[in-house]
Amino acid sequence: MGKFHDSIKSPHQAFIKKQHIFFVSTAPLSADGRVNLSPKGLDCFRVLSENRVGYMDLISSGNETSAHTLENGRITIMFCSFEGAPLILRLYGKGRAVLPDSKEWSELAPNFTIYPSTRQLIIAEIDLVQTSCGFGVPLFDYAGERDIHFDWAAKKGEKGLQEYMEEKNLTSLDGLPTDLGLQKPAKLLH
Repeated sequence: MGKFHDSIKSPHQAFIKKQHIFFVSTAPLSADGRVNLSPKGLDCFRVLSENRVGYMDLISSGNETSAHTLENGRITIMFCSFEGAPLILRLYGKGRAVLPDSKEWSELAPNFTIYPSTRQLIIAEIDLVQTSCGFGVPLFDYAGERDIHFDWAAKKGEKGLQEYMEEKNLTSLDGLPTDLGLQKPAKLLH
């Protein structure tokens, strides 16, 4: 049976810190809009306070989280145990993108590892934490992180990454603007 909390407690923080993967879900307000669900890894997630979390977001083939949180803020982040005791932990709240040229960047970025291909930070104010059993989640062994993204980014170079973001990251699949899209034609990379 699920349990609900109004903040991230110490046992939740300890559980989050042990996880190698988490999932981020957002959606537009439109009934026809596509719900987005993205897996994340690379030790990019941080609990910033009992009600604030964030993760470092790399350039990728889409930017749905930025578009959806810009439109309505809704975000759900889920962790689930793939080793050890079963547990699912969901964080519900309002999210937003923080871009490299923003005032908040200098305050928040020191909490994260920033790479040349870091696109933004996603910061969420959490108003509900839910835990549930996770009995149906299978056991998996962690084999390590992939470095394919970093090889790809190095081959692209700064100019190539800039062009890639301009092509792929300025609007959502449903045509909503992203935070990056609102900045165009300004330089997108820090």
